[in-house]
Amino acid sequence: MPDPLDFFYYPVRDFGLAMKGMIIGGMGVVHVFLAQFAIGGGMMMCWLQWRAWKHDDELARRFLDSFFQVLVLVSFVLGALTGVGMWLTAIQVSPRTIGKMVEEFHWIWATEWTFFCVEIVIGYTFYRCHRRLDDPTRMLLLAVYALASWASLFWINGILAWMLTPGGWSQTGSVWAGFFNPSFWPSLVYRTLVSLTLGGLVAIVVVHTIPGMSREDRGKLVNTCSLVLAPMAVMPLVGLWYLGTIPPDSREWVLGQSTAMTMALGGAIGASTLVGLYVVFGLLLGRLYVNAATATLLLVLAFAATGAGELVREGVRKPYTIRGSLYANSLTQADVDRMRKIGSVTRDPYPMPGKFPEPVLVTGAKVFRLQCSVCHTLDGANGLDHLTETWQPDQMRLNIAKLQYTKPFMPPFAGTAEEVEALVQYLLWRKAGQPQRWPIAAGQARLADIRRWLAAAGTHSPVRRTH
Repeated sequence: MPDPLDFFYYPVRDFGLAMKGMIIGGMGVVHVFLAQFAIGGGMMMCWLQWRAWKHDDELARRFLDSFFQVLVLVSFVLGALTGVGMWLTAIQVSPRTIGKMVEEFHWIWATEWTFFCVEIVIGYTFYRCHRRLDDPTRMLLLAVYALASWASLFWINGILAWMLTPGGWSQTGSVWAGFFNPSFWPSLVYRTLVSLTLGGLVAIVVVHTIPGMSREDRGKLVNTCSLVLAPMAVMPLVGLWYLGTIPPDSREWVLGQSTAMTMALGGAIGASTLVGLYVVFGLLLGRLYVNAATATLLLVLAFAATGAGELVREGVRKPYTIRGSLYANSLTQADVDRMRKIGSVTRDPYPMPGKFPEPVLVTGAKVFRLQCSVCHTLDGANGLDHLTETWQPDQMRLNIAKLQYTKPFMPPFAGTAEEVEALVQYLLWRKAGQPQRWPIAAGQARLADIRRWLAAAGTHSPVRRTH
């Protein structure tokens, strides 16, 4: 009977100096920004059409017909392309995570894709036919477009929120318990507010691209578009609601336990606060005229907040990609338990490129590739050569054997004492400049120490003290 681990090893992709998380993260930020703008842009088009229809606002009609509807079309085309890019990069980086998401939520994905198809059809219909339609029909088309785009967000949000807060799914395996998880509603409300914000900010930027428009007319359009930004005022409360629903240890990461996560959250809050203060006091209360440079700066700050927010959302899941189910290196708890006994790379079928003077170095390189390379490079971003540069050999052995205690946001080491030693030798060999000869002196006493440390650490992530 085939061993389950024979089907575990996926083809390996290497991105050089860029760690794999940077690849999917960079694509993700662009996609999320474009997708959320497409949603907010649909809502903005409804608002402009309502102004044109009910208030006979010719400036709103002109803006919608000649510029903004084209921009929304471009945004959902680029959003679709980057969405495909997200699937491609995610499959390259963590195919097991994507497989689990599809396995558990395939009908949810199908529902989301159906709404996206409606969004595309209605968007192109409006683009081609809007000048020949009366106002009620235009309003109906845009309302369906906005609803379909928001519904797409609704279904995707549940899956993304499940990855951090799986809720009752962990005990029952119920799709709906996983979908309507503890962070579902605050996350959905927050993303909806972000979408509205992006729709308004982009519209204000685009106002300044219309040729031949007077400063007075630009000011009127800016004031019209800025009204959709009013819900930004409740974003801090929704953010606190969201923080209250995520696991306590994840909350601690962003509240001081992880410098990177705390800085990212601070950046997101700072950028959002600057935008919010200007919107409330400058646009809504002061009704100031906003020039192109200021409007662009506000949009750049919103993009920065989006990027920092997505970094936090991804980072607080560590050491998991799917909390409690799948570690960041795509190993399950059962995998870790089993690999402690039989090894993690004993069945790895893929060759290791490069020249190694000893077989143990090949083993160490494969251990790095399987267990470390998702979050680390060797000599690039978050590189192990740098991170372990000052570690002494026995310190390195101890730290790797007790990995989940060395850094609580890393998974437990999944492998044997021999594989710990192989990884240590591989890192030491690189530290020595990768000489053509490498003496191996891993005695039984040293392996016995590693076995003792592995046993003391156990195979589970530590239960952290929470407040």
